[in-house]
Amino acid sequence: MDHYGGWKWWKASTSDLEQVMLEIVDIWHFGLSVRIRSDRDHSHSAKQIVDEWLQPQATPGFLQGVETLAQHALVKHDMLVSIIPTLLHTIGRDFDALYRAYIGKNVLNFFRQDNGYREGTYRKQWQGREDNEHLVEVLAQLDSDASEFREHVYRALAQRYDAAA
Repeated sequence: MDHYGGWKWWKASTSDLEQVMLEIVDIWHFGLSVRIRSDRDHSHSAKQIVDEWLQPQATPGFLQGVETLAQHALVKHDMLVSIIPTLLHTIGRDFDALYRAYIGKNVLNFFRQDNGYREGTYRKQWQGREDNEHLVEVLAQLDSDASEFREHVYRALAQRYDAAA
């Protein structure tokens, strides 16, 4: 909500929709994890997710949608899939953008692990910016339809990370 802007009415803020997108990806990732863990019949889970996606729930605005999503997660210990397409639509994104950012964030998470995240030696700031910001730039330069998309993302992150060392 901080990246979206306007949540802290007492503070000047601007929107960073690319970072909002990555936050939605994080929600999507953890929500899918909950679904997969709670239902071992993955084809059943997938069907439910698709059905819920195809019936988006309207909200009065982005911030209210995030609050609804959070409340549902806290009360039901589950992801309210039907809110995600609405949030994406509000920021001018769609499922393809979610897919692209999801793959990118997944690669970044592997990259972090491979570079000492667990040990505490990973540097999240490179050249004065967070790794998420570098990821956004990398994703904008690559073709997500390429069969080696994941490898290209990883390699581009590695080049930037090594150059910052």
